[in-house]
Amino acid sequence: MSEYKKIENAKAELTCTLEGEDWQKAKDTAFRKLAKKLEIKGFRKGQAPKHLAQKYISNNEVLLDAAEALAQGALDAAIKEHELTLIDRPELKIDEINDDKCVMTFVCPVYPDIELGDYKALKYEVEEVKVEEKDIDDQIADLLNRKADLELKEEGEVEDGDTAVIDYEGFKDDVPFEGGKGENYDLVIGSHTFIPGFEDQLIGMKSEETKDIFVTFPEQYQSEELAGKEAKFTVTVHEIKKKVLPELNDEFVKELKYDDVNTVEELREYTKKNLLSRKEDAAKRQADEDFMDKLAETVSVEIPEVMTKAEINDMVQSYESNLMQQGLSLTQYLQFMNQTPEQFRESLSEEANKRIRINLGLDAIAKVEGVSVADEDLDGEYQRLADMYGMEVDQIKNYVPAETLKDDLRLQKTLELIKK
Repeated sequence: MSEYKKIENAKAELTCTLEGEDWQKAKDTAFRKLAKKLEIKGFRKGQAPKHLAQKYISNNEVLLDAAEALAQGALDAAIKEHELTLIDRPELKIDEINDDKCVMTFVCPVYPDIELGDYKALKYEVEEVKVEEKDIDDQIADLLNRKADLELKEEGEVEDGDTAVIDYEGFKDDVPFEGGKGENYDLVIGSHTFIPGFEDQLIGMKSEETKDIFVTFPEQYQSEELAGKEAKFTVTVHEIKKKVLPELNDEFVKELKYDDVNTVEELREYTKKNLLSRKEDAAKRQADEDFMDKLAETVSVEIPEVMTKAEINDMVQSYESNLMQQGLSLTQYLQFMNQTPEQFRESLSEEANKRIRINLGLDAIAKVEGVSVADEDLDGEYQRLADMYGMEVDQIKNYVPAETLKDDLRLQKTLELIKK
């Protein structure tokens, strides 16, 4: 038997009364466990008669052990009875305990109270996009640039867009600094690979010319020793390579080996379709983002700190996973960004709370609108994921529990419902 009472936002009390046969059995079990540990002179460990063991075992200890043994089962039954979802571990209080019964109260962190705004008035609008001839020209120009060859300049000077093969050495206060030296380095002028101002000062140099150039490191430079400081680089240009673009003709198009694209005109049409598809995808992503922002604004809720911390933890794990794919650790990333772990987590809190508001809002709307997920929907989503990752459905089920996937599908269906 249990009673439920909301005591404040995101907190509730579940009071459970344990009595009768279950309580008596729990006490007997607790006593036997304590007796097995008992050592009394003249008896082997745990073999003393019950009447004698009772003199050495505190009844209060028996009662507390019995309560502890029944607590989890009582909590699970009460949660099921009142259809609650806990968002953190509850706190247990013993209100009354004696030989006849035990009354315990669980202070439970639960989902907070949510007030929905007029979500039906929200408009989902995708911006209409189109592809201009200039867009196609720019895309093909970029393609030609990527397919360009480099030819050695026998004469002439370094120009914007050229590749200069250089030796360089950096000095701060006429002393070489670590990491400031390189040999036969291919530097594309205009790529902004080096410190601002470095590449510009190479323009006009000739092959085998040596020159001192002067720069100032950015204030946010990763090396504190150099950040914001002036430095001198001694640079020698060994070679100058000029980019030679291929001629745009049908022969060039055929060498690209795009499916059913053999002429310049077909390449332009192919490029137009790709650009349009990318613009449409980008417009849809922006529309989704704008709509979610509007939805978040309609949800009024006081978010418990424990929910914010949990969401931030998930976001940090996601960052770590993405960084690992780039060969970086979170520690390296934070060093580069000049942030502490605490500052990084704090920077995520606003986005975390927005995500929570959206999910809580969608969950509340799903209840209002009666959104549910059928078994065939769940099976279909498992199959889609299996096809996407090239795995068996049973393997996917090991990674993604049915309840988790069902909840995600329910929120997705709710979102599609209100978008329409």
